[in-house]
Amino acid sequence: MNLHEYQAKELLSRYGVPVPPARLAADLDEVRAAADALGTPVVVKAQVHAGGRGKAGGVRPCASVAEAEAAAQALLGTRLVTAQTPAQGLPVSRLLLEAPVEIARECYLALLVDRAAERVVLMASSVGGMDIEQVAANQPDALLSSRIEPAAGLRPWQCRQLGLFLGLDGEQQRQLADLLQGLYRLFTECDASLVEINPLVVTAGGELMALDAKLNLDDNALYRHAQLAAMQDVTQEDERELAARAEGLSYISLDGNIGCMVNGAGLAMATMDLIALHGGAPANFLDVGGSATAERVARAFKLVLSDEQVSAVLVNIFGGIVRCDLIADGILEAVKEVGVQVPVVVRLEGTNAAAGLERLAQSGLAIETAATLSDAADKVVRAAAATANGDRP
Repeated sequence: MNLHEYQAKELLSRYGVPVPPARLAADLDEVRAAADALGTPVVVKAQVHAGGRGKAGGVRPCASVAEAEAAAQALLGTRLVTAQTPAQGLPVSRLLLEAPVEIARECYLALLVDRAAERVVLMASSVGGMDIEQVAANQPDALLSSRIEPAAGLRPWQCRQLGLFLGLDGEQQRQLADLLQGLYRLFTECDASLVEINPLVVTAGGELMALDAKLNLDDNALYRHAQLAAMQDVTQEDERELAARAEGLSYISLDGNIGCMVNGAGLAMATMDLIALHGGAPANFLDVGGSATAERVARAFKLVLSDEQVSAVLVNIFGGIVRCDLIADGILEAVKEVGVQVPVVVRLEGTNAAAGLERLAQSGLAIETAATLSDAADKVVRAAAATANGDRP
């Protein structure tokens, strides 16, 4: 689960990480009150779950209360489009008004999970305020990572190592050590998967401060954190992903045009790989689960087809626990109810697969079956291309 900047900074502050004075506002009255309380100049920052806000006009320095009001009028109720948002952007319903900080230099700091190493990794860069991927690609020497042993936790030597790497003086290194210990406690106690401060600034007065923050929480641990779970902003999330979650389905929207419905996460990823290998692009990841029922398949099918960019659908089911003939019933139910206007390719394998394929073949509907996964991927890629060229089933 992603948090807004203001929520991330609330948590950072709670764990002893310095942040600039700020106020949250949801309407013009609150904007005026916040600007009066903080004084001017002030920075008005749109709160959306995406980076790149500054380049998209979502971060606006304002010299007066009137300018802050004008900025708020231009942002509230709109959809902000950045390099990290969907094409339609994300809705802006809250603004963070923040006191400006006189910056001497900018750094980068993050804690994240390295799944390959099975460790939490502390990363730091002497170059802040820009995409860390660019730094890693163009200035690898400006990036330092340090793995944290879970039994020992963050050690003092690691804090000193990062302080020296960032070129901080003695007092700033002591500040960094306290900041890092608080950051690590936040990461572990809140079950975070990413805590990123970009930039971590050294102010003109020599103080360390988190000027921007990104915090992602592990969805699987939210049952332990009712207060954190309550911070979820569903307006910032994909509607189909929310609907899938309510149905107990694992669904992630992607940028392609071939809808995928598969049972089992491993098989779903293999299916997506095969589609890409045959020159196509998956529109989603969808795992209906190993114990899929006809009703569950029907709901999943409707979910896939709710994406307007889908021009063909591949159903790939392996019947181990689940019976393929029942899956076929679910597919037929969904196709009839939704009134499918795109090609559908189905590959069934396992328990009662022959019976399931026979039901599909005798349905009279525009459903094409495939004998193998490679055959299915080839057929659905060709079908999607034909649909894109104006040919409909």
